[in-house]
Amino acid sequence: MSATPAVSLPGDPPGGRRAAAVWGIGVAVYFVAVIFRTSLGVAGLDAADRFGVNASALSTFSILQLLVYAGMQIPVGLMVDRMGTKKVLTIGVVLFTVGQLGFALSPTYGTALASRALLGCGDAMTFISVLRLGSRWFPARRGPLIGQVAALFGMAGNLVSTLVIARMLHGMGWTATFAGSAAAGVLVLVLLSLFLSDHPEGHEPPPARHAGPAFVRKQIAESWREPGTRLGMWVHFTTQFPGMVFLLLWGMPFLVESQGLSREAAGGLLTLVVLSNMLVGLVYGQVIARHHAARVPLALGTVGATATLWAATIAYPGGPAPLWLLITLCAVLGACGPASMIGFDFARPANPPERQGTASGIVNMGGFVASMTTLLAVGVLLDATGDNYRIAFSSVFVLEALGVAQILRLRGRTARRERERLVASRVEAVHVPA
Repeated sequence: MSATPAVSLPGDPPGGRRAAAVWGIGVAVYFVAVIFRTSLGVAGLDAADRFGVNASALSTFSILQLLVYAGMQIPVGLMVDRMGTKKVLTIGVVLFTVGQLGFALSPTYGTALASRALLGCGDAMTFISVLRLGSRWFPARRGPLIGQVAALFGMAGNLVSTLVIARMLHGMGWTATFAGSAAAGVLVLVLLSLFLSDHPEGHEPPPARHAGPAFVRKQIAESWREPGTRLGMWVHFTTQFPGMVFLLLWGMPFLVESQGLSREAAGGLLTLVVLSNMLVGLVYGQVIARHHAARVPLALGTVGATATLWAATIAYPGGPAPLWLLITLCAVLGACGPASMIGFDFARPANPPERQGTASGIVNMGGFVASMTTLLAVGVLLDATGDNYRIAFSSVFVLEALGVAQILRLRGRTARRERERLVASRVEAVHVPA
């Protein structure tokens, strides 16, 4: 594979320290949103005891949260394209902070469920906004790396959940832990209100001149019509959900109840998933920025490695899997998040700037739909089989097979479209007067 030369695109934002500072505020918002999103992953057993629910009802917390998140992706993409990043992020912070505080104070399962739904609604507004913020402040050639670094800071939020929230929960109790963490939402709300700007001076986007249902339908239809958008969605769908399901809810119960580990040892393995995610994200971002042809091989390679280690772990004969195998599984699960970011690198060049939010929303919906489906399947199968994790976790392979089939179907169409755009841009450059 030959390296892609770095080309300064006309009209590109300049980047620099100011861009890094503004973008950093957006990333801080996403960081806090991920802490709130994943805090239930280390509190699953405590939530089951607090609200007196079984596995299916416990999984409903995360399923509803992800259902709201996935359902909001296209509307949020349209909002970002229409309203700009700052307004959407502000709404998101208010919603997920109120949701986290409500979860802390909920006396019943029903009110706690409503709080997680509110949290999911606010969380849904963060990542697409951060991607849009990066595209407005940094040159386009930085896109793959900027996206991976944003995801890396999101995983740092997951690390806070596994290390800090877990310890606070057992030291301070449920209400103090979740209510105290909500203060982080207030802090980032102040920062973005004072310092965040949608774009640098001199790079203002043209004013939106369209509105109404007809424009919305056209925006969605034109984004979906691009093979790169659909391929990006299926890459995100196929790669993200095994790691998400493990971290968001079922990893801790699986490691403790099925594999016989202590909570401390299980927390260490969840931390390994997060650390692996951060390291792999840096590597994938650098590779893709230099070699676009590596996108599909990296995505399919991650799916293959994940499926192999998942199968080896749940099918290990003679009882719990050995520690070395669990460590290897968690290290490989760490690649799921970075691999899912590859989906945005298919959708980004396939759509013009005015559709970036909408296209990103379609892509981001994929992994969360898969995660929501798997969370539900695992919870239902655990209740139906008497907590047989081997059967319940086998549901992962069904969605992986579906996703791989779609990736293989769409990759050729996307490659042809990208070649056509490249030829068209070269012809246009030749005919533009100096």
